[in-house]
Amino acid sequence: MDLPFAESYKIKAVESIKKSTREEREQWIKSAGYNLFNLKSNQVFIDLLTDSGTGAMSDKQWAALMMGDESYAGASSYYNLKNTIRDITGFDYFLPTHQGRAAENVLFSALIKEGDIIPGNAHFDTTKGHIEYRKASAIDCTVDEANHTEEYFPFKGNLDLEKLEAVLKKYPKSQIPLIIVTVTCNSTGGQPVSMENMKAVKEMADRYGIPVFFDAARFAENAYFIREREKGYENKEIREITREMFSYADGMTMSSKKDAIVNMGGFIGFRHKDDFEKASQFNILFEGYITYGGMSGRDMNALAQGLYEGTEYDYLNTRISQVAYLGEQLREKGIAVQYPYGGHAIFVDAKAFLPKVAKEEYVAQTLAVELYLESGVRSVEIGTLLADRDPNTGENRYPEKEWLRLAIPRRVYTNNHMDYIAAALINVFERRESITKGLRIVKEAALLRHFTVELDKI
Repeated sequence: MDLPFAESYKIKAVESIKKSTREEREQWIKSAGYNLFNLKSNQVFIDLLTDSGTGAMSDKQWAALMMGDESYAGASSYYNLKNTIRDITGFDYFLPTHQGRAAENVLFSALIKEGDIIPGNAHFDTTKGHIEYRKASAIDCTVDEANHTEEYFPFKGNLDLEKLEAVLKKYPKSQIPLIIVTVTCNSTGGQPVSMENMKAVKEMADRYGIPVFFDAARFAENAYFIREREKGYENKEIREITREMFSYADGMTMSSKKDAIVNMGGFIGFRHKDDFEKASQFNILFEGYITYGGMSGRDMNALAQGLYEGTEYDYLNTRISQVAYLGEQLREKGIAVQYPYGGHAIFVDAKAFLPKVAKEEYVAQTLAVELYLESGVRSVEIGTLLADRDPNTGENRYPEKEWLRLAIPRRVYTNNHMDYIAAALINVFERRESITKGLRIVKEAALLRHFTVELDKI
């Protein structure tokens, strides 16, 4: 008989988590302004708020920490990380930063000016926030298939080449400093971009003389999907695939808190020395000297080790199979989720789940609150709150999809936890007809409001 699936790691240390009562959760979420970001961690049983910085480091990563070189300039840890990045991405130049949004801040300070246009595939929240903070505009060129939740399309993160070329034709080259390709594409459900699409985007960009940068927080998961779904890659090693992926980019930003499985860290990779030199002055200004950039030597060592572990096939197969295991349980009960499943999370179609809640009442956030009240599971809204207000009109932007994201931390939870999450969401689904009212905003920030917004029940 075939052997059953088993994780590609064993557990060496554990952390206790505590269940709570519904009465406790009702009080906690009310005090948090119905914003799950405002909850304390000890008020959460299973935490699916994000997969960013929440993974479990390995024994080899912990050992690498002890070998960190904390020299201010020219530390051996810097060169260790530099060599690792070159091996996995092919980029000769890089700048360390303390996390992904810091990488965006440094890069965009060097490249983006007021009035610029930045096309890409469903830019994520901090990416769009940094663009709009500079009074530039992000234009979404994602394929339409990304919005067809139940239909199988292997690469729902792809850019629509016709949409992209329409942008490149409409605006002068001087107004488009870069194209951003997010791999995998978080906002469409952790969906991958095909190698064919990356190559076509780069070829088009080269014709128009515009650089391509990857938002590469989950590049290893993207490479795994290419190996599993794209013809001609089924027998290639993951790092062989990543090197080809990055050959179609002029640079990258990286939140290492995802696929490098560290708690803090990031970097920018560059193909061209002049881009590196432009950004270096901002790295010194915002982050630190160019050979540490907001990171300690020990963290650079853990990051270098994590990049290798995060690009191992067996690890990726374990990680992505666990996400799919949760997704299958939900789909079997008729819950609409983004399909095929993404690499880091299950994205639940909140509008299909709660059809009686008006779009003005923050449907996905309402569902996130209901799931927490049911079970103590913390999730996150990827919908109207995250989409923020239009900077010109001040009106809510209503995205095509209201997602409830269940982001799975790396190497943290077992499949028993997945069973618990599935049962909790199914319980909410079975009483969905009784959920007719949502939430209203009491207080919000002018930018990236979803992190700190305060709401109340209607």
